[in-house]
Amino acid sequence: MKSLNLIDVQEFVNTYIVRFHQDKIQSLGKLKLKTLLRRKNPYLFRAKNITLAQDLVQSLLDAHISSSEEELFGQFLEQLALFIAGKTCDGVKSSRVGVDLEFVDNDVYHLVQIKSGPNWGNSTQQKRQEENFRVAVVDVQTQVESHIIIQPILGICYGRTRTSALRGYFKVVGQNFWYLISNNEHLYTDIIEPIGYKARQHTEEFHRQKARIINLLVEEIVSDFCDNGLINWEKIVQFNSGNFDFPKFLNQQPNK
Repeated sequence: MKSLNLIDVQEFVNTYIVRFHQDKIQSLGKLKLKTLLRRKNPYLFRAKNITLAQDLVQSLLDAHISSSEEELFGQFLEQLALFIAGKTCDGVKSSRVGVDLEFVDNDVYHLVQIKSGPNWGNSTQQKRQEENFRVAVVDVQTQVESHIIIQPILGICYGRTRTSALRGYFKVVGQNFWYLISNNEHLYTDIIEPIGYKARQHTEEFHRQKARIINLLVEEIVSDFCDNGLINWEKIVQFNSGNFDFPKFLNQQPNK
């Protein structure tokens, strides 16, 4: 495995972290109030005793931002891992289902699926990942010499879980994952500083845009979902979940 130039990593991170922040702001600009109301649980927000339209919009927006940020930053970490593996071991982005990265090191052919954090997937998705690895291994076996060991790996970018063997693949987490693709046990901390590149500047711009969106959505929710200045929760629930048509199906036989 080739040594990693941390200046290259810093330059890559500086470029892509800017894109991450830009994508966050663009995501805000595309938001529609009714989309938020349809996606989120109105009963949960009612249970919080929200009475101000601004508080409701803030809660809806924060819930959306939290899930959106996790997805966007997960994509960023995957790109960072691919970049590092490309520099250290000629790793390439995989076209196989359920595999993100492929590289060979010391006669071991690594098939890596990258996840940003440890809390991913339900049991069905995890079984599907196991099957994806099985299919990928069989395919690679037809393409490499017999002495090459094929090792599927679930690589997780952060977390303290120890390395473990699971149903035909290794689960490699946090510091161990970054070491796997770089042979540098300190890489997991080396990348934290560049990730904060111009963080304050980006955060200020994001909050400015967020305030603008909140103000616009508050106007809309007051107009469409408030009566005499009070939130009409019944109207919100009807908009979110009103779809009454079940009785007409009661006397029908299910498809066999």
